Amino acid sequence: QVQLVESGGGLVQAGGSLRLSCAASGRTFSSYNMGWFRQAPGKEREFVALINKNGSFTKYADSVKGRFTISRDNAKNTVYLQMNTLNPEDTAVYLCAADGGLYSTRSLSYDYWGQGTQVTVSS
Repeated sequence: QVQLVESGGGLVQAGGSLRLSCAASGRTFSSYNMGWFRQAPGKEREFVALINKNGSFTKYADSVKGRFTISRDNAKNTVYLQMNTLNPEDTAVYLCAADGGLYSTRSLSYDYWGQGTQVTVSS
């Protein structure tokens, strides 16, 4: 079992930045690929970014490529999402997830989820 707790969300103006954190506890953090997803009201959950177990591979949704950066610190059992140049379309609940298998952009591949942190970008 892995417990995931996100933090760092909030209200920011367009063009601003936020850094989200996801702290993991439980089984070995470095055994899991980690992903960030987001879900806006009335919309389906969408993939944002993923990072593999040792941090050597990352993948981003086209909508955030060049603006967001995912990273992890296995010594601290934490994965991060640095979000720059935010725009109102980035407003959503951001969730981190852990995947014990092959890394994937599909939410169904992830075994454990956090509760999410709200990010609101004002225009």
